[in-house]
Amino acid sequence: MKKVFLTLAIATILASCNNNDSDNGIETVAPATYNFERNGESTVSYSGQTTRIKMAGEFVSALSSTSETITSLKGKFAHAEGDNDFTEEELNASSKNIRSKTAASTDFYASNTTDAIAIKADFDSWIEAQVNEVFPNWNTDASAGVAGQIQQAGGGSIRYVNAKGLEYNQLIAKSLIGGLMTDQILNNYLSVAVLDEATNVEDNDAAVVLSGKNYTNMEHKWDEAFGYLYGNESDATAPELNQDSFLNKYLSRVEGDSDFAGIAQDIYNAFKLGRAAIVSGDYVTRNEQAEILREKISEVIAIRAVYYLQQGKTKLATDKASAFHDLSEGLGFVYSLQFTRQPNSSISFFTKEEVDNFMTTLLAGNGFWDVSTTTLDEISATIAAKFNFTVAQAGS
Repeated sequence: MKKVFLTLAIATILASCNNNDSDNGIETVAPATYNFERNGESTVSYSGQTTRIKMAGEFVSALSSTSETITSLKGKFAHAEGDNDFTEEELNASSKNIRSKTAASTDFYASNTTDAIAIKADFDSWIEAQVNEVFPNWNTDASAGVAGQIQQAGGGSIRYVNAKGLEYNQLIAKSLIGGLMTDQILNNYLSVAVLDEATNVEDNDAAVVLSGKNYTNMEHKWDEAFGYLYGNESDATAPELNQDSFLNKYLSRVEGDSDFAGIAQDIYNAFKLGRAAIVSGDYVTRNEQAEILREKISEVIAIRAVYYLQQGKTKLATDKASAFHDLSEGLGFVYSLQFTRQPNSSISFFTKEEVDNFMTTLLAGNGFWDVSTTTLDEISATIAAKFNFTVAQAGS
Protein backbone atom coordinates (compact mmCIF):
# COMPACT_ATOMS: atom_id res chain seq x y z
CA MET A 1 0.00 0.00 0.00
CA LYS A 2 1.32 3.39 -0.95
CA LYS A 3 1.80 5.61 2.06
CA VAL A 4 3.32 9.03 2.51
CA PHE A 5 4.47 10.56 5.75
CA LEU A 6 4.89 14.08 7.14
CA THR A 7 2.82 15.82 9.71
CA LEU A 8 0.28 18.34 8.51
CA ALA A 9 1.43 20.67 11.24
CA ILE A 10 4.98 20.85 9.92
CA ALA A 11 3.76 21.11 6.35
CA THR A 12 1.50 24.00 7.31
CA ILE A 13 4.49 26.03 8.44
CA LEU A 14 6.34 25.25 5.21
CA ALA A 15 3.46 26.15 2.91
CA SER A 16 1.81 29.22 4.35
CA CYS A 17 1.81 30.73 0.85
CA ASN A 18 -0.94 28.27 -0.11
CA ASN A 19 -3.42 29.59 2.42
CA ASN A 20 -7.06 29.71 1.42
CA ASP A 21 -9.61 31.82 3.24
CA SER A 22 -12.93 30.35 2.18
CA ASP A 23 -16.22 32.12 2.63
CA ASN A 24 -17.28 29.67 5.35
CA GLY A 25 -14.88 31.22 7.85
CA ILE A 26 -12.43 28.31 7.83
CA GLU A 27 -8.83 29.00 6.87
CA THR A 28 -7.25 26.04 5.12
CA VAL A 29 -3.51 25.88 4.65
CA ALA A 30 -2.02 23.47 2.14
CA PRO A 31 0.93 21.32 3.17
CA ALA A 32 4.18 21.60 1.24
CA THR A 33 3.55 18.18 -0.28
CA TYR A 34 0.83 15.54 -0.31
CA ASN A 35 1.51 14.38 3.27
CA PHE A 36 -1.16 13.82 5.90
CA GLU A 37 -1.04 12.02 9.24
CA ARG A 38 -3.29 11.02 12.09
CA ASN A 39 -1.82 9.82 15.39
CA GLY A 40 1.63 9.71 13.86
CA GLU A 41 0.64 7.51 10.91
CA SER A 42 -0.15 8.33 7.30
CA THR A 43 -3.78 8.72 6.32
CA VAL A 44 -3.01 8.52 2.58
CA SER A 45 -3.85 5.33 0.70
CA TYR A 46 -4.49 4.59 -2.97
CA SER A 47 -3.19 1.07 -3.49
CA GLY A 48 -6.17 0.10 -5.66
CA GLN A 49 -5.29 2.81 -8.16
CA THR A 50 -1.66 1.69 -8.28
CA THR A 51 -2.86 -1.85 -8.99
CA ARG A 52 -5.07 -0.77 -11.89
CA ILE A 53 -2.33 1.40 -13.40
CA LYS A 54 0.01 -1.62 -13.35
CA MET A 55 -2.68 -3.86 -14.82
CA ALA A 56 -3.30 -1.34 -17.58
CA GLY A 57 0.41 -1.20 -18.34
CA GLU A 58 0.67 -4.95 -18.80
CA PHE A 59 -2.56 -5.04 -20.79
CA VAL A 60 -1.39 -2.40 -23.26
CA SER A 61 2.01 -4.06 -23.68
CA ALA A 62 0.31 -7.39 -24.41
CA LEU A 63 -1.59 -5.83 -27.31
CA SER A 64 1.69 -5.96 -29.27
CA SER A 65 2.30 -9.66 -28.69
CA THR A 66 0.91 -11.96 -31.39
CA SER A 67 0.95 -14.89 -28.94
CA GLU A 68 -1.95 -13.26 -27.10
CA THR A 69 -5.53 -14.29 -27.82
CA ILE A 70 -8.85 -12.54 -27.43
CA THR A 71 -9.39 -14.54 -24.26
CA SER A 72 -6.01 -13.67 -22.75
CA LEU A 73 -6.29 -9.98 -23.62
CA LYS A 74 -9.81 -9.72 -22.28
CA GLY A 75 -8.55 -11.50 -19.18
CA LYS A 76 -6.11 -8.66 -18.61
CA PHE A 77 -8.82 -6.08 -19.25
CA ALA A 78 -11.49 -7.76 -17.09
CA HIS A 79 -9.29 -9.68 -14.64
CA ALA A 80 -10.95 -12.06 -12.18
CA GLU A 81 -9.32 -12.58 -8.80
CA GLY A 82 -6.84 -15.46 -8.89
CA ASP A 83 -6.63 -15.77 -12.67
CA ASN A 84 -3.11 -15.96 -14.07
CA ASP A 85 -3.39 -12.91 -16.34
CA PHE A 86 -0.30 -10.93 -15.36
CA THR A 87 3.39 -11.43 -14.70
CA GLU A 88 3.08 -10.05 -11.16
CA GLU A 89 1.49 -12.45 -8.70
CA GLU A 90 0.22 -9.53 -6.68
CA LEU A 91 -1.85 -8.44 -9.68
CA ASN A 92 -3.14 -11.96 -10.28
CA ALA A 93 -4.26 -12.22 -6.64
CA SER A 94 -6.09 -8.89 -6.80
CA SER A 95 -9.87 -8.65 -6.98
CA LYS A 96 -9.56 -5.44 -8.99
CA ASN A 97 -9.67 -5.00 -12.75
CA ILE A 98 -9.69 -2.31 -15.41
CA ARG A 99 -12.96 -2.97 -17.23
CA SER A 100 -15.23 -2.52 -14.21
CA LYS A 101 -13.88 0.99 -13.63
CA THR A 102 -13.98 2.09 -17.27
CA ALA A 103 -16.85 4.50 -17.97
CA ALA A 104 -18.06 3.79 -14.44
CA SER A 105 -18.18 7.15 -12.68
CA THR A 106 -21.07 8.08 -10.43
CA ASP A 107 -21.74 11.44 -12.06
CA PHE A 108 -21.62 10.37 -15.71
CA TYR A 109 -22.64 6.72 -15.84
CA ALA A 110 -24.61 5.67 -12.74
CA SER A 111 -27.81 6.69 -14.50
CA ASN A 112 -26.49 6.39 -18.05
CA THR A 113 -25.86 2.71 -18.39
CA THR A 114 -26.50 2.82 -22.13
CA ASP A 115 -23.34 4.84 -22.79
CA ALA A 116 -21.37 2.90 -20.18
CA ILE A 117 -22.22 -0.39 -21.87
CA ALA A 118 -21.43 1.03 -25.31
CA ILE A 119 -18.03 2.32 -24.19
CA LYS A 120 -17.04 -0.99 -22.63
CA ALA A 121 -18.17 -2.67 -25.83
CA ASP A 122 -15.87 -0.37 -27.81
CA PHE A 123 -12.87 -1.61 -25.83
CA ASP A 124 -13.97 -5.22 -26.26
CA SER A 125 -14.35 -4.73 -30.00
CA TRP A 126 -10.91 -3.10 -30.33
CA ILE A 127 -9.32 -6.05 -28.52
CA GLU A 128 -11.07 -8.47 -30.88
CA ALA A 129 -10.03 -6.43 -33.92
CA GLN A 130 -6.38 -6.40 -32.86
CA VAL A 131 -6.38 -10.20 -32.76
CA ASN A 132 -8.60 -10.82 -35.78
CA GLU A 133 -7.43 -8.05 -38.12
CA VAL A 134 -3.89 -7.06 -37.18
CA PHE A 135 -2.24 -10.18 -35.74
CA PRO A 136 -2.91 -12.37 -38.83
CA ASN A 137 -1.30 -9.68 -41.02
CA TRP A 138 1.69 -8.99 -38.78
CA ASN A 139 4.15 -9.71 -41.61
CA THR A 140 2.05 -8.28 -44.44
CA ASP A 141 2.90 -4.90 -45.93
CA ALA A 142 0.07 -2.54 -45.06
CA SER A 143 -1.67 -0.53 -47.74
CA ALA A 144 -4.98 1.27 -48.12
CA GLY A 145 -7.62 -1.30 -47.28
CA VAL A 146 -5.05 -3.88 -46.14
CA ALA A 147 -3.93 -4.41 -42.54
CA GLY A 148 -0.30 -5.09 -41.81
CA GLN A 149 3.05 -3.51 -40.99
CA ILE A 150 4.46 -0.19 -42.10
CA GLN A 151 7.89 1.17 -41.21
CA GLN A 152 8.70 4.73 -40.27
CA ALA A 153 11.06 6.67 -42.52
CA GLY A 154 14.79 6.19 -42.16
CA GLY A 155 14.51 2.64 -40.88
CA GLY A 156 12.46 3.69 -37.88
CA SER A 157 9.90 1.78 -35.84
CA ILE A 158 7.54 -0.67 -37.51
CA ARG A 159 3.88 0.10 -36.87
CA TYR A 160 1.13 -2.53 -37.06
CA VAL A 161 -2.12 -1.13 -38.35
CA ASN A 162 -5.55 -2.16 -39.48
CA ALA A 163 -6.89 -1.59 -43.00
CA LYS A 164 -7.50 2.09 -42.19
CA GLY A 165 -3.98 2.72 -40.88
CA LEU A 166 -5.09 2.62 -37.24
CA GLU A 167 -2.96 1.15 -34.43
CA TYR A 168 -5.50 -0.41 -32.07
CA ASN A 169 -2.97 -0.63 -29.25
CA GLN A 170 -2.48 3.14 -29.31
CA LEU A 171 -6.21 3.80 -29.56
CA ILE A 172 -6.84 1.57 -26.55
CA ALA A 173 -4.00 2.99 -24.46
CA LYS A 174 -5.00 6.62 -24.96
CA SER A 175 -8.72 5.88 -24.58
CA LEU A 176 -7.98 4.35 -21.17
CA ILE A 177 -6.51 7.68 -20.09
CA GLY A 178 -9.99 9.11 -20.49
CA GLY A 179 -12.22 6.14 -19.81
CA LEU A 180 -10.40 4.98 -16.69
CA MET A 181 -8.12 7.63 -15.16
CA THR A 182 -9.85 10.87 -16.13
CA ASP A 183 -13.40 9.62 -15.62
CA GLN A 184 -12.62 8.16 -12.21
CA ILE A 185 -10.81 11.30 -11.05
CA LEU A 186 -13.11 14.02 -12.36
CA ASN A 187 -16.50 12.36 -12.38
CA ASN A 188 -16.29 9.86 -9.58
CA TYR A 189 -13.88 10.45 -6.71
CA LEU A 190 -14.07 14.25 -6.89
CA SER A 191 -17.85 14.08 -7.15
CA VAL A 192 -19.79 15.66 -4.31
CA ALA A 193 -22.11 12.66 -4.50
CA VAL A 194 -19.17 10.37 -3.72
CA LEU A 195 -17.29 12.61 -1.27
CA ASP A 196 -20.44 13.43 0.74
CA GLU A 197 -22.17 10.08 0.40
CA ALA A 198 -24.23 8.84 3.37
CA THR A 199 -22.62 10.02 6.64
CA ASN A 200 -19.27 11.01 5.12
CA VAL A 201 -19.53 14.67 6.15
CA GLU A 202 -20.53 13.92 9.73
CA ASP A 203 -17.90 11.20 10.02
CA ASN A 204 -15.20 13.42 8.57
CA ASP A 205 -16.11 16.29 10.91
CA ALA A 206 -15.86 13.91 13.86
CA ALA A 207 -12.70 12.18 12.52
CA VAL A 208 -14.50 8.83 12.41
CA VAL A 209 -12.21 6.51 10.46
CA LEU A 210 -13.11 3.44 8.45
CA SER A 211 -12.91 0.13 10.29
CA GLY A 212 -9.31 -1.00 10.59
CA LYS A 213 -8.04 2.09 8.76
CA ASN A 214 -6.48 5.41 9.70
CA TYR A 215 -8.50 7.60 7.34
CA THR A 216 -12.05 8.83 7.00
CA ASN A 217 -14.03 7.72 3.99
CA MET A 218 -13.97 11.23 2.53
CA GLU A 219 -10.19 11.43 2.88
CA HIS A 220 -9.85 8.09 1.15
CA LYS A 221 -12.08 9.06 -1.79
CA TRP A 222 -9.95 12.14 -2.47
CA ASP A 223 -6.79 10.03 -2.21
CA GLU A 224 -8.18 7.58 -4.75
CA ALA A 225 -8.60 10.43 -7.21
CA PHE A 226 -5.01 11.43 -6.50
CA GLY A 227 -3.88 7.84 -7.02
CA TYR A 228 -5.14 7.62 -10.59
CA LEU A 229 -2.60 10.31 -11.50
CA TYR A 230 0.27 9.68 -9.07
CA GLY A 231 -0.25 6.04 -8.12
CA ASN A 232 2.85 4.76 -9.92
CA GLU A 233 5.19 7.39 -8.48
CA SER A 234 7.85 6.02 -6.14
CA ASP A 235 7.36 9.08 -3.94
CA ALA A 236 4.19 11.09 -4.40
CA THR A 237 5.58 13.83 -2.14
CA ALA A 238 8.01 14.61 -4.96
CA PRO A 239 6.37 13.41 -8.17
CA GLU A 240 8.72 13.09 -11.13
CA LEU A 241 5.96 12.44 -13.70
CA ASN A 242 6.37 10.18 -16.73
CA GLN A 243 6.14 7.22 -14.34
CA ASP A 244 3.47 5.30 -16.25
CA SER A 245 2.07 5.22 -19.78
CA PHE A 246 -1.13 7.02 -18.94
CA LEU A 247 -2.24 10.34 -17.45
CA ASN A 248 0.97 10.76 -15.45
CA LYS A 249 3.06 10.50 -18.65
CA TYR A 250 1.00 12.95 -20.65
CA LEU A 251 0.81 15.51 -17.89
CA SER A 252 4.61 15.41 -18.12
CA ARG A 253 4.43 15.97 -21.88
CA VAL A 254 2.11 18.96 -21.52
CA GLU A 255 4.21 20.41 -18.72
CA GLY A 256 7.24 20.15 -21.01
CA ASP A 257 5.61 22.46 -23.54
CA SER A 258 6.56 26.06 -22.73
CA ASP A 259 3.04 27.20 -23.61
CA PHE A 260 1.67 25.16 -20.70
CA ALA A 261 4.51 25.15 -18.18
CA GLY A 262 3.16 25.25 -14.64
CA ILE A 263 0.10 23.10 -15.23
CA ALA A 264 1.64 20.17 -13.35
CA GLN A 265 2.18 22.30 -10.26
CA ASP A 266 -1.33 23.75 -10.54
CA ILE A 267 -2.76 20.23 -10.51
CA TYR A 268 -0.59 19.06 -7.62
CA ASN A 269 -1.42 22.19 -5.61
CA ALA A 270 -5.15 21.66 -6.12
CA PHE A 271 -4.90 18.05 -4.97
CA LYS A 272 -3.04 18.90 -1.77
CA LEU A 273 -5.10 21.97 -0.90
CA GLY A 274 -8.32 20.05 -1.48
CA ARG A 275 -7.09 17.22 0.76
CA ALA A 276 -6.04 19.71 3.45
CA ALA A 277 -9.51 21.26 3.22
CA ILE A 278 -11.04 17.87 3.97
CA VAL A 279 -8.88 17.59 7.07
CA SER A 280 -10.07 21.01 8.24
CA GLY A 281 -13.71 20.43 7.27
CA ASP A 282 -13.56 23.24 4.72
CA TYR A 283 -15.83 21.85 2.02
CA VAL A 284 -16.07 25.12 0.12
CA THR A 285 -12.33 25.06 -0.55
CA ARG A 286 -12.44 21.32 -1.26
CA ASN A 287 -15.04 21.84 -3.96
CA GLU A 288 -13.15 24.79 -5.43
CA GLN A 289 -10.06 22.63 -5.85
CA ALA A 290 -12.11 19.88 -7.47
CA GLU A 291 -13.25 22.37 -10.10
CA ILE A 292 -9.66 23.43 -10.77
CA LEU A 293 -8.73 19.79 -11.27
CA ARG A 294 -11.62 19.31 -13.68
CA GLU A 295 -10.48 22.26 -15.75
CA LYS A 296 -6.76 21.44 -15.78
CA ILE A 297 -6.94 17.67 -16.31
CA SER A 298 -9.53 18.12 -19.05
CA GLU A 299 -7.13 20.56 -20.67
CA VAL A 300 -4.38 17.92 -20.69
CA ILE A 301 -6.62 15.56 -22.68
CA ALA A 302 -7.60 18.25 -25.18
CA ILE A 303 -4.05 19.54 -25.67
CA ARG A 304 -2.75 16.07 -26.49
CA ALA A 305 -5.67 15.38 -28.85
CA VAL A 306 -4.83 18.49 -30.86
CA TYR A 307 -1.09 17.86 -30.60
CA TYR A 308 -1.29 14.40 -32.17
CA LEU A 309 -3.75 15.40 -34.87
CA GLN A 310 -1.43 18.22 -35.88
CA GLN A 311 1.72 16.10 -35.68
CA GLY A 312 0.10 13.46 -37.84
CA LYS A 313 -0.98 16.10 -40.36
CA THR A 314 2.58 17.31 -40.89
CA LYS A 315 3.87 13.80 -41.66
CA LEU A 316 1.14 12.42 -43.92
CA ALA A 317 2.89 13.30 -47.15
CA THR A 318 6.39 12.16 -46.18
CA ASP A 319 6.16 9.42 -43.53
CA LYS A 320 2.83 7.64 -43.35
CA ALA A 321 3.94 5.21 -40.63
CA SER A 322 4.85 8.09 -38.30
CA ALA A 323 1.68 9.93 -39.25
CA PHE A 324 -0.48 6.88 -38.58
CA HIS A 325 1.17 6.43 -35.18
CA ASP A 326 0.46 10.04 -34.21
CA LEU A 327 -3.08 9.92 -35.54
CA SER A 328 -3.79 6.67 -33.66
CA GLU A 329 -2.67 8.31 -30.43
CA GLY A 330 -4.70 11.37 -31.34
CA LEU A 331 -7.79 9.28 -31.96
CA GLY A 332 -7.48 7.82 -28.45
CA PHE A 333 -7.26 11.28 -26.93
CA VAL A 334 -10.22 12.39 -29.05
CA TYR A 335 -12.16 9.43 -27.68
CA SER A 336 -11.12 10.50 -24.17
CA LEU A 337 -12.71 13.93 -24.60
CA GLN A 338 -16.10 12.53 -23.61
CA PHE A 339 -14.75 11.89 -20.09
CA THR A 340 -13.59 15.46 -19.52
CA ARG A 341 -15.64 17.77 -17.30
CA GLN A 342 -16.51 21.42 -17.62
CA PRO A 343 -15.83 23.12 -14.28
CA ASN A 344 -18.86 24.14 -12.27
CA SER A 345 -21.09 21.92 -14.36
CA SER A 346 -22.30 18.36 -14.66
CA ILE A 347 -21.39 17.91 -18.32
CA SER A 348 -18.36 17.01 -20.41
CA PHE A 349 -16.64 19.40 -22.80
CA PHE A 350 -17.74 17.01 -25.57
CA THR A 351 -20.66 14.61 -25.66
CA LYS A 352 -20.35 10.98 -26.67
CA GLU A 353 -22.22 11.81 -29.86
CA GLU A 354 -19.73 14.54 -30.74
CA VAL A 355 -16.80 12.23 -30.07
CA ASP A 356 -18.36 9.43 -32.10
CA ASN A 357 -18.81 11.86 -34.99
CA PHE A 358 -15.13 12.85 -34.78
CA MET A 359 -14.17 9.17 -34.86
CA THR A 360 -16.42 8.45 -37.84
CA THR A 361 -15.05 11.41 -39.76
CA LEU A 362 -11.41 10.52 -39.12
CA LEU A 363 -11.90 6.88 -40.10
CA ALA A 364 -14.18 7.44 -43.12
CA GLY A 365 -13.27 5.64 -46.31
CA ASN A 366 -9.71 4.35 -46.06
CA GLY A 367 -9.23 6.19 -42.79
CA PHE A 368 -5.77 7.60 -42.21
CA TRP A 369 -4.62 6.61 -45.69
CA ASP A 370 -6.68 9.39 -47.21
CA VAL A 371 -7.72 11.65 -44.32
CA SER A 372 -7.38 15.26 -45.40
CA THR A 373 -5.31 17.92 -43.69
CA THR A 374 -8.43 20.11 -43.79
CA THR A 375 -10.33 17.55 -41.71
CA LEU A 376 -7.50 17.37 -39.17
CA ASP A 377 -7.39 21.17 -38.91
CA GLU A 378 -11.15 21.47 -38.55
CA ILE A 379 -11.37 18.92 -35.74
CA SER A 380 -8.35 20.44 -34.02
CA ALA A 381 -9.94 23.89 -34.15
CA THR A 382 -13.24 22.57 -32.81
CA ILE A 383 -11.47 21.02 -29.83
CA ALA A 384 -9.28 24.03 -29.06
CA ALA A 385 -12.25 26.40 -29.23
CA LYS A 386 -13.69 24.84 -26.07
CA PHE A 387 -10.50 25.57 -24.12
CA ASN A 388 -8.16 28.44 -23.36
CA PHE A 389 -5.47 27.50 -25.89
CA THR A 390 -4.95 27.70 -29.64
CA VAL A 391 -4.24 24.96 -32.18
CA ALA A 392 -0.81 26.49 -32.72
CA GLN A 393 0.02 26.29 -29.01
CA ALA A 394 -1.07 22.68 -28.64
CA GLY A 395 0.16 21.43 -31.99
CA SER A 396 3.80 22.39 -31.71
